Amino acid sequence: MSDVTAAQPTLREPAHRVSPRARVMWRVGAGVEGLVLVGIAGVLALTMDAVRWWMVLALAVAVVAYVAVVPHWRYLVHRWEATDTAVYTQTGWWARERRIAPMSRIQTVDYAEGAIARLFGLASVTVTTASAAGAISIDGLDRQVARRLVDDLTRQADAVEGDAT
Repeated sequence: MSDVTAAQPTLREPAHRVSPRARVMWRVGAGVEGLVLVGIAGVLALTMDAVRWWMVLALAVAVVAYVAVVPHWRYLVHRWEATDTAVYTQTGWWARERRIAPMSRIQTVDYAEGAIARLFGLASVTVTTASAAGAISIDGLDRQVARRLVDDLTRQADAVEGDAT
């Protein structure tokens, strides 16, 4: 192994899961979106001959299956970790994506609480880098964990020499 390869962060499974409450948050969010979708399909079934009730029923069954399965699946996959040298994430529910953001590339660290996340005491942390792949987002973190993570990442990124480009 060369010296350059040894110094680079490795692509590995991050150490931490998001909060278990993220499953409920994702389930509620998907349920609300599904109800809106089924409601629109129901209105279309009432007003258009091309849309049949069995189509609305099939959509409703698909929404229920999605709400029941996907949040738990996402919880099993979504992971994160912050070390002295990088932020690691793993996301996805169908296809998985693992990303590493070296501290030297971090430009901004953002904290956000959506309306549904606030109900469950959860938040998201977004790490913007100089990468063409875009920002890294860690959704479903306990609010206090997210605040500490933002503080820690901000301090660590500020301590690294360079301009994050």
